[in-house]
Amino acid sequence: MSKLFMHGGKIDPVQARRISASPMLLRRASTQVDFDAWVGNRAISCIGTNAGSSAIAFQNWRHFKEAFPPELIARAVHESDIDVVKCLDPFGGSGTTALACQFLGIHPVTIEVNPFLSDLIEAKLNPHDVSQLKRTFARMVAKVQTVDVKSQLRELKSHAPQTMIQPGVNGRYVFFRDVLCRLLAYRQLINRIHDERMRQFFRVLLAAVAVPVSNVTISGKGRRYRGGWRERRPQVIDVDRHFAELMKLALDDVKRFSNRKYLGHSVLRGDARQLMDQIGEVQLAVFSPPYPNSADYTDVYNVELWTMGYLKGAADNRGLRLDTLSSHVQLKRFYPPAPTESVLLTDLLAKLAQRRSQLWHPDIPEMLGAYFADMENVLKSLYKLLTPGGKAYIVLGDSRYANLTFPSAKIITSIAGAIGYSVVRVEPFRAMRVAPQQGGRRELAETLLILRRDS
Repeated sequence: MSKLFMHGGKIDPVQARRISASPMLLRRASTQVDFDAWVGNRAISCIGTNAGSSAIAFQNWRHFKEAFPPELIARAVHESDIDVVKCLDPFGGSGTTALACQFLGIHPVTIEVNPFLSDLIEAKLNPHDVSQLKRTFARMVAKVQTVDVKSQLRELKSHAPQTMIQPGVNGRYVFFRDVLCRLLAYRQLINRIHDERMRQFFRVLLAAVAVPVSNVTISGKGRRYRGGWRERRPQVIDVDRHFAELMKLALDDVKRFSNRKYLGHSVLRGDARQLMDQIGEVQLAVFSPPYPNSADYTDVYNVELWTMGYLKGAADNRGLRLDTLSSHVQLKRFYPPAPTESVLLTDLLAKLAQRRSQLWHPDIPEMLGAYFADMENVLKSLYKLLTPGGKAYIVLGDSRYANLTFPSAKIITSIAGAIGYSVVRVEPFRAMRVAPQQGGRRELAETLLILRRDS
C-alpha cells in the first residue's frame, strides 16, 4: 500500500475502506505503486524541496534546479475530488509533471517553448528499444573519429556567438576547438539516424554532455567560467567518457521502467500563451512558471541550444526569447499593460516607477506589469480548460527590486479571484536567495498556490 495511504506507519483503516468502495481511489492506489517504485519509495521531509530528485530515474539525465519534486504531482492527484484523466503543465521544463503523470496512470499534456527541453521531455516519455539503442551507440563510437566536421564548424562559427569556440573573445571561450569538434562529430552521426525518436534520444543526451565538457558552469542566472578552466582543460576523451556514462545511465532507466502502466503523452512545442486553446478539457494542472526575477531562462540553456543546432542564428535566439513570459528585460519587447485586479500590484508598480533611477534597468516596472498580464492570460485560458472541480497547483516565486518585494502569490490570488477561481490553499514552499547586491540572504518566498474552478 502506498505511503500516501499510510498513517503512523500502518494502513489507515478509514482510507482503506474508502479505497475499497471507490473505483477512482482503487485506480489511484494501483498506479501509486508504480510511482513509488520510480521515486525510490522515499519519504521526503518537505514537499517544498526537490532535494534528492536528481537521483531519480530520468531526472538524472541533466541536472535541474527544480521548483518542485514529483511528490507534489502525486499529492495533487490524491487531493483531487474528481477523477484525473488529463493533467496540464504549460511550462514543461524538465518534464517532472509529465513523468509523474505517466507513473500515476494519467495522460500528461505539456507545453514547452525551449526546443531542447521539449526534446528532453519527449525522450523521457517515449518508449525505446534498448537493444537497438545499444547497437546504434556502438556504431557511433566506432565511427566518430572518422567524421569530417569542417562544414559544421564553419556553420557554427558563422551564426553562433564568437565566445562559443576557441579563440573566442578576449581569450575567453566556452569550448576548446577539439572538444567542440568531437561533439559536432557525434551530432552529425546522430543526424544520420533515420528514426526520429531515436535521434531525439541521442540528441538530448549529447546535449547534456556539452556543459560538463565545456569551460563554463550553469546556474539559474546563466553561465560563468570555471575556476582555473585553462589549466583544467577538458580533453576529447572526456566527451567520449561522459557520453558513454550518460548512455549507460539512461538505458538503465529506460529498461527498468519500460513497463510503467501508461506511456501516452502530448507535448506541444511553443508559447503557452498561444497554445493553451489547443488542449481540450483537463482535470488538473501542476506547474511553476518562470519567476519575475529578470533572469532570461533561455540563457541557461544556450550551450545546448547552440551546440546541438537548435538555434541557427540571432533571429532564432530572439524569437525564442520573445516566446517566453515577460520575466526579463534582456530583450527589447512590447510589454502589455499590467492587470488592474490587484490593488497591491498597482500600488507596488507606482512606487517602483518612482524609484526607477535606482533600478539597474529602466524597463523593470513595465516588465513586472507585463509578467502579471501574461500570467492573467494563462490563468484565463486554464480556467476554460479545467473541468468544474478541477484544480491548479502553482509554484510561484517572489521578486525584489529597489527594496520593494513583489509577492507573486498574493498578486496572483487577486487576479485569479477576478477570473472566477476559488482559493483552496496558500502554502509557504521555501525561500530563495535575493540578488547578491541585496545581501544574498534567503528572504524571497516561494509559495504553493492551489486554485479551483468551482463551476
